[in-house]
Amino acid sequence: MTSIGFIGLGNMGGPMAANLAKALGAVRAFDLSPAAREKAGLAGCAPADTLPAAVAGADIVVSMLPADAHVESAYEVIRAHAAPGALFIDCSTISVDAARRVNTACTAAGFAMVDAPVSGGVAAATGAGLTFMVGGTEGAFTRAHDVLRHMGKAVIHAGGAGTGQATKICNNMLLGISMIGVCEAFLLAEKLGLETQTFFDIASKASGQCWSMTAYCPAPGPVPAAPSNHGYAPGFATAMMLKDLKLAQAAAASVGAATPLGAQAEALYALFAAHGGDVQDFSAMLPFLRGGGKI
Repeated sequence: MTSIGFIGLGNMGGPMAANLAKALGAVRAFDLSPAAREKAGLAGCAPADTLPAAVAGADIVVSMLPADAHVESAYEVIRAHAAPGALFIDCSTISVDAARRVNTACTAAGFAMVDAPVSGGVAAATGAGLTFMVGGTEGAFTRAHDVLRHMGKAVIHAGGAGTGQATKICNNMLLGISMIGVCEAFLLAEKLGLETQTFFDIASKASGQCWSMTAYCPAPGPVPAAPSNHGYAPGFATAMMLKDLKLAQAAAASVGAATPLGAQAEALYALFAAHGGDVQDFSAMLPFLRGGGKI
């Protein structure tokens, strides 16, 4: 019987672990938060009190952690306790360099590993509708696909180690830029006397159409499931968008890529976060702009 350990049970990791347990049976789940471990237990996982206990003898380890340092330190422990030849799947969003360092260390120790960051937010994590962008060898990807398909609607091989992270930060830089554009357009339409629904009905079928408009509309009304209709409770918190934009800018600097709109998006989300918007959904940029830079 396959033994699975899941590390990191936050807003994304918790529902992902629950879906994996539902599909494949008992998943030993660990998080530093006792409340998160308890919630995972209620969702069908087997809570573990420590990281070593969660991964001891595991054939598969899935992780969803906040940043480079957490991933690098966790996999030092995981390598010491997982079963020989185990498959490691890191779904965290971290730097490309860190992903490659961890992959190198794990493969050198005889394990298979992929970086598999996600797109879709909390709703997609809960509904097993995530998109996984996977970096690693063809063999590791094939093994990982059989696990990830239970948590997502799309599992796509991006290339070698680190390319999953590269894809994620490029995608989220584009998302951050497009959301600001959509927010500015709705604000201008409002100031020019256009009804929100009327502008949405036209722009969503015209050349300005994009995901930030049609699936995640920042203006209340047109898309009932969007955070804008639920007090801007995150989906995808501003703090997380800012983290991804910082990763994108660091990567751009490292390879000499010109990303002026990405830099402006990072600066604007940093301002929003500094004014208390870090815990709101990133689409709350619209009321922030409407208030002249105030929440």
